[in-house]
Amino acid sequence: MNYDTVREADPAVADALADEVDRQRDTLSMIASENHVSEAVMEAQGSALTNKYAEGYPGSRYYAGCENADEVEELAVSRAKELWGAEHVNVQPHSGTQANMGVYLAMLEPGDKILSLDLTHGGHLSHGHQANFTGQLFEVEQYEVDEGTGYVDYEGLREHAEAFEPDIVVSGYSAYPREVEWERVQAAADAVDAYHLADIAHITGLVAAGVHESPVGVADFVTGSTHKTIRAGRGGIIMCGEEHADAIDSAVFPGSQGGPLMHNVAGKAVGFKEALEPEFETYAERVVENAEALGETLQDRGFSLVSGGTDTHLVLADLRESHPEVTGSDAEEALEEVGIVLNANTVPGETRSPFVASGIRAGTPALTTRGFGPEEMAQVGACIADVVDNVDDADVKAEVAERVQDLCDEHPLYE
Repeated sequence: MNYDTVREADPAVADALADEVDRQRDTLSMIASENHVSEAVMEAQGSALTNKYAEGYPGSRYYAGCENADEVEELAVSRAKELWGAEHVNVQPHSGTQANMGVYLAMLEPGDKILSLDLTHGGHLSHGHQANFTGQLFEVEQYEVDEGTGYVDYEGLREHAEAFEPDIVVSGYSAYPREVEWERVQAAADAVDAYHLADIAHITGLVAAGVHESPVGVADFVTGSTHKTIRAGRGGIIMCGEEHADAIDSAVFPGSQGGPLMHNVAGKAVGFKEALEPEFETYAERVVENAEALGETLQDRGFSLVSGGTDTHLVLADLRESHPEVTGSDAEEALEEVGIVLNANTVPGETRSPFVASGIRAGTPALTTRGFGPEEMAQVGACIADVVDNVDDADVKAEVAERVQDLCDEHPLYE
């Protein structure tokens, strides 16, 4: 990856791109929503399809010359159906948020009601935060996790639904380390004649591999991102039954987007093909094993984990008891100094600003892609603990930085 052609045209951008590859090679990416796609996916996303407008859908485009775009999109759709067992799939959303927007616009009117998990308890901006379009266009109330257990309070969710009478209930989360009980959410939605949207943005790959229960066939709509645990081209996806297919497709185009990013759709198609290989199931299983190993190491070092552990690709550590003087942002900054890249995160019962936060969220998809196993994850956990225990100790951070570099060198990326 020397970007010679870019360098000839634009040295400044070429330098930034090369520096980004170096940054990824020499740091441990533990942001739970990030991964390292294959070079095949990157090549597809950088293909000539970036030049093609293909407004509409295969066989019904608004422009000529779409035969190759049609083939690529049909491949992406058919592979997605095979991966997730969905009746209808739309692969055009530009992101997971755009996928959620497609469902809302298809099924709701402005002012309708959304019931979703509170952001500080692990929800997502596009599920109803007041700064997001959802909070501006719809009436939103939010349920919570049980602060004592860290698990979604399903009984409280149902009671809230019966009192609020939402038009749609949203499940699926961005900072929740446990399996979601889709059928219990569906029962709450059914009790008030509401739709159920399951957003699997973070766990698309885990669901596809069968290591997390699937909401497909349970929820009315399933949305997700295609660049996280599924390791495909960057973007979003919507899955639903045939009865909602026309409404969803119309809400995506022309309802909320213009022409699809066909180069991204090509990346999705390639990534979906990779996920259909037997090796992908092994990868997904290892993602969860690695998260468990990371969590156990942190607990052994005195860290408190929200819900007491993990079933998924991430751990959420609450620093308030173990490190009361260290904020999430303090930990994030100190860890980035040594080459561990994760994020500060709110925790249930949060009292600090989201920009400061009391927790840290760490994911294992990208390190698993690099070949890390439970033994290496234990080493990573020890590195995290050493830094958070000593956020102001330059000597400790220098020593940990050397250990991090050794781990990066042992598991090279994009050679």
